[in-house]
Amino acid sequence: MAIHSLPTRPQAEPYEMTARLPPPWLRPYVLGWAGFRTRAGEAARPSRMLPLNAATLIVDFTGLPPIVTGPRAAVTSSAPSPWRYGVALGLTPAGMSALTGAPLREVAGTTVPLEDLLGARAGELTGRLMAAASWPERFGLLEERLTAWLRPGAGRDEPVMRAWSRLQDPAGPTTIAALAAELGVSRRFVELGFRRVVGLSPKTVARIARFQRTVDTWRRPPARLDTALACGYADQSHLAREIRAMAGMTPKQLFAFVQYTDRLAD
Repeated sequence: MAIHSLPTRPQAEPYEMTARLPPPWLRPYVLGWAGFRTRAGEAARPSRMLPLNAATLIVDFTGLPPIVTGPRAAVTSSAPSPWRYGVALGLTPAGMSALTGAPLREVAGTTVPLEDLLGARAGELTGRLMAAASWPERFGLLEERLTAWLRPGAGRDEPVMRAWSRLQDPAGPTTIAALAAELGVSRRFVELGFRRVVGLSPKTVARIARFQRTVDTWRRPPARLDTALACGYADQSHLAREIRAMAGMTPKQLFAFVQYTDRLAD
């Protein structure tokens, strides 16, 4: 799982979210999906969009067109977020290719209307999700539609897809040279492949993966601030430098924001 964005300052009420992992056969393509909702009457706030090495598909139920946001290497602050109530799902590089036929690179650092990528299927998906009566029904619909629409076949990019997946693994290779050796290719092949497919360098992808593991660890009760050291940081000062660079916050500040959520009822 990955967290797409956080408010830039605390809200009057915690935001609400419910998240699920996809079934095993979709996990090479989908990181997970989540339902989100701001509290009734809560004013829109600016958002802090966190670094991601995947794409995020967002379907809002309040009339906004569905979109896909791409991978990004640094935190960005947006105008007041228009997303109030809907679903989001994360797409791996293989998922982006299998669902849309486009490499993840084409949405890196930007936002694209889902209709530009899926055509009429974007409207179909939005309408059916809005008509569903519960979060389990919506998640089941996502599972059914993605299973039907995904067209696997990475072809010549398959080693890059495998390399990206290995960098998400906490037990994966600790250097890009080790990753290349594991895959039986050159380091240059890995670096050029990531630029062509993902739009980020493999080193940047690895840093973002470590950062997102930290965020995911902190959102799981009973998390503590020091549990992040097990995510791959050398020591406390390394953790502090990386969190400041990736999120523009201290570890303590980010921990507080990540903890500031309520679970939506199913």
